[in-house]
Amino acid sequence: MRTFFPIILLFISSVCYAQTTITGSVVDDNEQPIPGANIIVLGTSTGTVTDFDGNFTLTYSQNPPFSVQASSIGFETVTQEITTNNQSVKFILQEGTALDEVVISASRTPERVFESPVTIERLGLKEIKNTASADFYDGLENLKGVDVNTNSLTFKSVNTRGFATFANNRFMQLVDGMDNSTPALNFPIGNLVGMTETDVLSVELLPGASSALYGANAFNGILFMRSKNPFDYPGISVSIKKGITSQEAAGDNDYTDLSLRAAYKFSNKFAAKVNFGYLKGTDWAAVSEVDKIDPSRTRADLDYDGINVYGDEVSANIRTEAPDAVKGIIPDVDVSRTGYNEKHLTNYNAESIKADWGLYYRPFEDDFEIAYVGKVGTGSTIYQGTNRYNIANFFQQQHKLEFRNNNFFLRGYVVADKAGDSYDMVFTGININRAWKSDEDWFREYIETYAGATLGGATEEEAHAAARAQAETGRYEPGTPEYNAAFNRSINDPDLSTGSKFQDASKYYHSDANYNFGHLIDFAEIQVGGSFRRYSLNSSGTIYTDLDGPIDYSEYGLYTQIQKSLELNENLDLKLTGSVRYDKSEFFDGFFSPRLSAGLTVNQNHNIRASVQTGFRNPTTQDLFIGLDAGRAILVGSAPENLDRYVRTFDISNEGQAIGQPATVTQTGRVAYENSYTRSSVEALSETGDPSVLEIANPELIKPEQVTSAEVGYRGKLDGLIVDFSAYYNSYKDFISQEVVVSPFYGTVGDGSLSVAAIANDDFQAWSTYTNSPADVNSYGASIGLSTKIFGNYDLGGSYTYAKLDFDRQKFPDFTTNFNTPEHKFKATFGNTELFKNFGFNIAYRYSDNYFWEATFGNGLVPEYHVLDAQINLRVPSFKSSFKAGATNLLGEEYFTAFGTGNIGSMFYVSWTINNL
Repeated sequence: MRTFFPIILLFISSVCYAQTTITGSVVDDNEQPIPGANIIVLGTSTGTVTDFDGNFTLTYSQNPPFSVQASSIGFETVTQEITTNNQSVKFILQEGTALDEVVISASRTPERVFESPVTIERLGLKEIKNTASADFYDGLENLKGVDVNTNSLTFKSVNTRGFATFANNRFMQLVDGMDNSTPALNFPIGNLVGMTETDVLSVELLPGASSALYGANAFNGILFMRSKNPFDYPGISVSIKKGITSQEAAGDNDYTDLSLRAAYKFSNKFAAKVNFGYLKGTDWAAVSEVDKIDPSRTRADLDYDGINVYGDEVSANIRTEAPDAVKGIIPDVDVSRTGYNEKHLTNYNAESIKADWGLYYRPFEDDFEIAYVGKVGTGSTIYQGTNRYNIANFFQQQHKLEFRNNNFFLRGYVVADKAGDSYDMVFTGININRAWKSDEDWFREYIETYAGATLGGATEEEAHAAARAQAETGRYEPGTPEYNAAFNRSINDPDLSTGSKFQDASKYYHSDANYNFGHLIDFAEIQVGGSFRRYSLNSSGTIYTDLDGPIDYSEYGLYTQIQKSLELNENLDLKLTGSVRYDKSEFFDGFFSPRLSAGLTVNQNHNIRASVQTGFRNPTTQDLFIGLDAGRAILVGSAPENLDRYVRTFDISNEGQAIGQPATVTQTGRVAYENSYTRSSVEALSETGDPSVLEIANPELIKPEQVTSAEVGYRGKLDGLIVDFSAYYNSYKDFISQEVVVSPFYGTVGDGSLSVAAIANDDFQAWSTYTNSPADVNSYGASIGLSTKIFGNYDLGGSYTYAKLDFDRQKFPDFTTNFNTPEHKFKATFGNTELFKNFGFNIAYRYSDNYFWEATFGNGLVPEYHVLDAQINLRVPSFKSSFKAGATNLLGEEYFTAFGTGNIGSMFYVSWTINNL
């Protein structure tokens, strides 16, 4: 026994200190190095990645033999056996197809795109490197079925399958599992405070409803952005991009985009990284003077409201406003105040500054990891919602703590924002006018001058001209000290009756967890998970009805998924997936959202799939608690406790007193939901004078919206041609939308007398309510993507997408769906990553059919457009560098993707990327 015990100790000691070092390289079938390829010891978490030249060194604490696997996105995986210490190996990876790439988001578990139970789109390192767009986020617009609507140079809204505005709260965006929607606005603002390109590992996008696994906000799609872990990708990367943006309205302006990544693996237990990004340019100027309501009107018309002219929203009927003494000679027409062009209300500065850092700890040197991640970002952009907003020095921060391994994760994070120096450009124009001359004085002068000119023998046209000239005397002109002083007072005043400052410091707290029992259960892969979120709204009464303090509320969800693969025979494999999620908001009943899918693989080259799922979305923070006078209408959320939180006093002294009403009336938001007429019927009364046309509105309080979605698809490899096809049909119930209603200042709707008199006297207020439509709303569509290689190694790909709305607009004239997507889209790419040694190119083309844009800011036609992007790139391995020169909208035909925004011009750039991994 004494002899045996030392032998055992010696054996244990030798095992503990056994160490094998392997060196080698990874190249493609053209002998070109593959940087960033993963090298891993099979059956363990021990691994490394190749450097810029495709070389690697791996140390493993065991003696041979064992197997090592090399893999890289877009290539087939290769395994080699290690038999001796200090062995040198060379991996030659054959290029695979897009269908062989591994995704995680579709089922919350790694699987090939080929086998995914639902439609999925993906951008990997190869696609990001070769995109013809200016950066990876812009490159999303080349994906099949994806719409990217440009709000600003630094704020683009991603969406799929329709139903979106820039306030796109139907679409979720996650960065390493964190929702990066802003707490104040309740939707993502593009990549303004998102990821730096040098840290992006992959981007996955799920079109359509994804509520079964991801909850209420994943109603119309979800975007996943994953970053590089410093354990796997240590090193320094720098990207510098310089160029110009060119637009007819704004001219040629400098563009700079810088990103820096530094990551270091201190040991097998601890690693860290830091990222920094800086972008600066000049935004696409919005200069349209077309009238919002009637395109035939010009600035010479009496009642004019230009698309990108602000201050002219203030309009009044001059006969109604006229005193009795002259009322008989004043025409029954509306007249608007003169507005200011948008270019005089903003500097069009587009800027983004962001940084993030992460500390990663693996206490057992295996796949169990504890990570802390912090993110901060600030920037300036243009946001178009109910009005146009200059988002200046906006600030957002996120902090996350996460515990995870290959089978589970538990994370918690907080997202907080501050509005900075942001302001509403529409109210800035309105209140500069009011700072010079009140509305009452302006219209009084106009009416008095008109009456005097008419009595003096002037024609109606001459009288109007004289009246406006007199009322405009002394108006502040842009650039003058008086104008600048009024401008600065307005953008620093959060009271919308006198100012335009956008004030907010909201936040939300979120936690979620998931456990995969696949390693414990043989017959199927079972996952369970859940999430909890608590909102804290704090706009100091400028957006929400939170003047008396923050508004707090919460929601939670639980889900499970079972996935089973069945080998029917040697040529047929069936994969079944079932999932269900239960979500509950404190304001609404709980809701179950199930998903069932089946995928049949035939001969390893063809996959046919079908799925049925339900989705839902809870009303957003704005749907529930907004209380904002947007000028043309007051926005009031429909949470029961919100109806009396918004209080407003109206002056009705001009007409109301004539029929026995007081000079002022105080109303709450409740009147919008309990004492209102439909807007269309009020307009009909104005046209016909017939009170019988009035229809009671009294919209229902909002509740969650539901969708049932059926989808079929096919993915396959046909003699070098890759096919990816999908078709869907969506049926919506309790569709959430805004409905503008009109509430009289006195009387009860339907009384046939007093309320009718109020409407006839223009003694009413327009409200924009948040409600569910009884309308049947359906949509359907299909998309197909084809890709292949031609002339040897040239990549050619294309996609076509069809989308259609099924909705009876005539039956519901006051209801807008905001479908906002073209019926037909076509996209194509052509390129070669290795045209000759270390040199490649890529060309991308996009076509969009014309479509009608609906949103609270305004409605209008978006004409069809054709866009061509192109880039060439050169890799210099000796400097570990890549150089790229590119252009977006190379044809120079300016276009826009949404009514009211600036035309999108061209961008020309060169970039230098250093990858010292």
